[in-house]
Amino acid sequence: MTHEKVAGFLASKLSVNIERLNLPFFIHRQGLIKAIDSDKLAYIPDVVVLDDNAMENEPMWKKRSTITQGKSVKLAIEVVSTNWQDDYLTKLGEYEKLGIGEYWIVDYLGLGGRRYIGDPKQPTISVCNLVENEYAINLFRGQDVVSSPTFPELNLTAEQIFQVGQY
Repeated sequence: MTHEKVAGFLASKLSVNIERLNLPFFIHRQGLIKAIDSDKLAYIPDVVVLDDNAMENEPMWKKRSTITQGKSVKLAIEVVSTNWQDDYLTKLGEYEKLGIGEYWIVDYLGLGGRRYIGDPKQPTISVCNLVENEYAINLFRGQDVVSSPTFPELNLTAEQIFQVGQY
């Protein structure tokens, strides 16, 4: 499944950066993100990078692998599939409200709405960075090098990520 290939590719590239730079982060592929004070469902990002130093302050982590505080999440990534509205509307709003500092929407098929990825629709990576409790969104396409505050040395173009989803 190409969705999983894209998520796996990103997880492996991020993991290499974490190890090379000796960052206190780790990738948890099946961890839940849920606000304690919300009746909304928990979310499982396709890739989530957690801050190892923050895990001791997570009240539900040891029993349920559940993250309740946005500051524990260094980066959440959603790879878009047919339910693209969840990634652009629901999850973006919930992650923003929770205070997750960086959120990527990887739309390798260009499925998202025109107001999110432009017209004509094309494969786009939306990098959302929390600035004063609101996401500032930057779009990356083609040969654009994806800019990540959490991983400034990542050096991946949008096209390199999209190509993984083509096979």
